[in-house]
Order: sequence, then C-alpha cells, then structure tokens
Amino acid sequence: MKTSVRMPVGAGLAALLLAAGAVGCSKGDETAESPEMTPAAAVAKAAKNTEEIDSLRYRMTGRAPEEGRVEAEAQMQIKPTIAMSMKMTALDQGADAKAEIRIVDKAMYIGGGAEAAKEMDGKSWIKFDLAAMGADKELNQLGGASQADKNPATESTFLTGAKDVEKVGTETVEGVETTHYKGTVTLADLEESLEDEDKATQEKRQQSLEQYEKMGVDKLTMDMWIDGDDHTKQFRMRGDADKGPLDLTITFLGINEPVKVAAPPAKDTVDLAEMTQEYQQG
Repeated sequence: MKTSVRMPVGAGLAALLLAAGAVGCSKGDETAESPEMTPAAAVAKAAKNTEEIDSLRYRMTGRAPEEGRVEAEAQMQIKPTIAMSMKMTALDQGADAKAEIRIVDKAMYIGGGAEAAKEMDGKSWIKFDLAAMGADKELNQLGGASQADKNPATESTFLTGAKDVEKVGTETVEGVETTHYKGTVTLADLEESLEDEDKATQEKRQQSLEQYEKMGVDKLTMDMWIDGDDHTKQFRMRGDADKGPLDLTITFLGINEPVKVAAPPAKDTVDLAEMTQEYQQG
C-alpha cells in the first residue's frame, strides 16, 4: 500500500470551510428588525441566539486562499456530541477536486473518491482516531487540532466587535425576508470585545481568531443578513490572507434539525494510526 496520499481538496481547505460562517433560518414573514432596534443591537441579538443552536445545515460558496473558488454543503450536530459531514469542491482544481469530511464517534474521516482510491489500494477514506490522537477533549469543546470540528456559528458573532455596523437595507435570501447589515472589524477589535464575554464564549471565539491569524488576515469586511426570528440567515466575510483573497458566503438552510452521520464502510477505509505503524515497521 502506498503511504503518500494527497486528497484532491486538502485538509487545510476543510479547516477553512468549517471555520467560516454564521447560523440561522427563519419562519419567513416577520420584519427582520424592530423599529427601535439599532444595527449594533440587532447584530448583538443574533449573536446571542447562536447559543441556542444544537445543530445546523448550511451551504458555502466563494473563494478561499490558495484553493481558489470553492463550494460546499454541510450538516453539523453541536450538542450533545459533535457529528458532522461536509462535501466540498475546489472548482479551480479540476473536475476531480472533490472531497468529503465526516466526524462521528470521535473519529474524523476524509474521503477523496476515485482519485484517492488509486493511491490507497482501492480505499477512498482515511480515518483519524481523534481519541487516540488526544484531540477528543478539544473536539467536545468545539476546538480540536484539525479545526474541522469548529462550530460555524462562532464567526457570526464577530460583527459585534465592529465599531461601524450599519443597516444596508431589506433583502430576500432563499425566500426569506432579511435585514442586511455590514461592518469592518479588525482582529484587534475582536480581541478587545472578548473582555466583555463569559469564559466559555471567550474560549470559542479565541479559537476562531487564531485560525485567521494563521491565515495572515488582520481585518475582515463582514455582511450579515438577519431574519425575522433574529437569526443570521446568511453571512459573508472578506479579507486579505497571506496566500490569497478570502471571500466566503454562508447560507443557512436549517437549524435544530436531526443530523445523521455514518462512518464510511470499513472495507473502504484506511486507518491512519495503523498505516503509520506499518510504515514505521518498514
């Protein structure tokens, strides 16, 4: 069996996809902002509502540093335990630049389809045992060394750190009436805003901030579309990273719906720990 495997879409892209986002959906017809609510208050209320999210389903499109144009769809269970599946395509990497990530039972699986199978004796999935790697505790805290387990609701709260939040207007997103807000926030602003949050919120946001620091992003231009239930229906973030522009839009298709994620068949899976052990033994 070959031991050098390159997935069509790298784990770095998966990390970025899951690090970006907001959360929400809508009942549909209510006004997206109370008349007396200021833009800053509306954004803060939507951020507060992310704490009520147990699961979410979303679509992402845009441009990621280094990878170029990307598309992805994902579903994620946050409570009581983490479970997630995401299918993604790097549109500028060719027709076969597709991959899938699943997290279930404290293990992460990365699948590269037929291209990966060519390099792994017909097996198209690699298993990362997060418990064996010591990452299971961080997984339960929505952290994790891989960053693939990040709660994509966290970044929706970032606009609360902006000092120039303003209302753009009323727009329809996926058939839902929303109010569009925008603002610009620096990582320094976000660090400062953490001082007013509780410890658990500070830890989650700090983990997300570190992801942007690693990308070399120091300022984000942010747009948020909030529905009549004070949830974020759509979210966009733009910034300049070390390896190219970041411009991602996340549209939320559902919240607090059942999430079912199954591990890939064992016959199609290579266990990274076993593969590493075999390699070390020659």
